[in-house]
Amino acid sequence: MAENDDQERTESPSQRRLDEARERGQVARSRDLSGALITLAAGLGLYTMGGSLTGNLLKIMHQAFSFDSAAAQDSSFMLRSLAAQCLQAALALSPLLGLMLAAAVLAPLAIGGWTFSFQALAPDFSRMNPVSGVARMFSVRGLIELAKSLARVGVVGVVGVMVLRHQFAQFSALSSEAVSVAILHALDLCGVALIALGGSLAFIAAIDVPVALWQHHKQLRMSREELRQEAKDTEGSPEVKGRIRRVQQEQARRRMMQEVARADVVITNPTHYAVALRYDDARMRAPVVVAKGRDLVAARIRELAAENQVPIVEAPPLARALHANCELGDEIPARLYAAVAQVLTYVYQLRHARRLGLGKPATPRFDAPLDPEKRPKA
Repeated sequence: MAENDDQERTESPSQRRLDEARERGQVARSRDLSGALITLAAGLGLYTMGGSLTGNLLKIMHQAFSFDSAAAQDSSFMLRSLAAQCLQAALALSPLLGLMLAAAVLAPLAIGGWTFSFQALAPDFSRMNPVSGVARMFSVRGLIELAKSLARVGVVGVVGVMVLRHQFAQFSALSSEAVSVAILHALDLCGVALIALGGSLAFIAAIDVPVALWQHHKQLRMSREELRQEAKDTEGSPEVKGRIRRVQQEQARRRMMQEVARADVVITNPTHYAVALRYDDARMRAPVVVAKGRDLVAARIRELAAENQVPIVEAPPLARALHANCELGDEIPARLYAAVAQVLTYVYQLRHARRLGLGKPATPRFDAPLDPEKRPKA
């Protein structure tokens, strides 16, 4: 069942799934990387801070064994002395412990980033199920973890034996050295040993980090159906989006139709296209397209123009050119200025004749070249 589910999950996780996993505290982690950085930090700290640690340790030892007979007979002296020396030891080790703490905090940031989740702290009683535990032991992930553990033990064991063989004589000679020299020498040897062990863990981490990233990515993979469902939840179903789009188009068309009553002229094809223009020489540089449409929309524009006594002028080439080259709210192109000016001149003459009760002026021939790249479809 699990194998079939893995086969279906073939798609990379979406950003939403990654964010949800981070909120649950589910991020890529490598314990080998954390162990390597902490071990290297401890080794470098001992090797570089050995002088100061030696001085502090000698001071603590001197104070611990320096007391008079009266203090020896005081039952509370030993407790006070132990507390003071523990405090001094903590202060002396604080730089080294701070360095190790910084390594422990920075190690997770290297691959998974910093995250804190209360969901990850909640108890998961399903992990206490022995059947599930056995299944995890014999799963692919369990086998990978077993191989990593064996490799970790083997590499660290080999490096540890090599370090001990190399430093065995120096460790044996510590007993013959002065106390101050022996402490400093021992700290240096421990630092070198930890650096060597940290280097071996870093080698394992270099293999473990890509494996951890791959396992995390594999665990969050999604099926095509999950991606479709997430897109539907995020953006809405296609039916709802289509309905919203239709409502928006209807509202835009209604606003456009309201502008027809304010137009100066409607230029038609005469039946297939209709374009309504408005021009105010005090506020506009050129006439503006306030409405346009084809077929049924063009018929409705003509009806509204007739109802509101907006002049309708038949100029097929000009109507097609305006419809193809202009969007709502656009000024007409410069190459159509002359043709539109002829139309507006005729409209002004027509209005003047109506006011004076004169006859309708002769309709001139209107023409405009079509742009072959934007020729409207038949």
